[in-house]
Amino acid sequence: MALSEKFRIETKSPYLYLTGYKGHFVAGRSHLNYYIDITSQKSCLSEARAVAQAIAPSYKLQTEIDTILCLDGTEVIGTCLARELTRSDLASINAHRPINILAPEYTASNQLMFRDNIVHMIAGKNVLVFAASVVTGSTAQNAFEAIRYYSGTPVGIASIFATMKEYEDFQIASVFNPHDLPDYESHSAVDCPLCRRGERIDALINSFGCSML
Repeated sequence: MALSEKFRIETKSPYLYLTGYKGHFVAGRSHLNYYIDITSQKSCLSEARAVAQAIAPSYKLQTEIDTILCLDGTEVIGTCLARELTRSDLASINAHRPINILAPEYTASNQLMFRDNIVHMIAGKNVLVFAASVVTGSTAQNAFEAIRYYSGTPVGIASIFATMKEYEDFQIASVFNPHDLPDYESHSAVDCPLCRRGERIDALINSFGCSML
């Protein structure tokens, strides 16, 4: 089955945009009516830098960050974000600060884990989580639980797209939100209206991309 026509939401920057497809998609235990494709943002330096520049002002003035925990393959964006936050700028609380860029491993039950040689980047550190998207809250929950388990302190969560405004006491900094996709929906498998209408699944999706059915 072919995917529907790709959508693209532009911004003032030619390197900052949101693309994807509308349809019926399954991600883990969630059913979604959009697949947001961030392949370019994760792979292209100019686009990763544009995302980082949009996110950095949310943390530049008031959040001390030691480690950026990059989920969903967003290490390039995380690196660009660290560069933005550590620039020689009197207004930046993280100017010249050494920031670690870290990606987790996952257990069979999808819990985050860190090897012994990496734990020092979490333990006793202020950790900012960066994810491709924050929709149901499970991404933030899993990341925060892991950070605390390894004796770190979560100091925020940022993403390219988020339907949630906050998690715990933290505002979620995102480039795009439901104002950009007002009909975006996420449901559990048992509550999926697309399934109830008999609409077949177009693709399985995860942080690596989509596999059409």
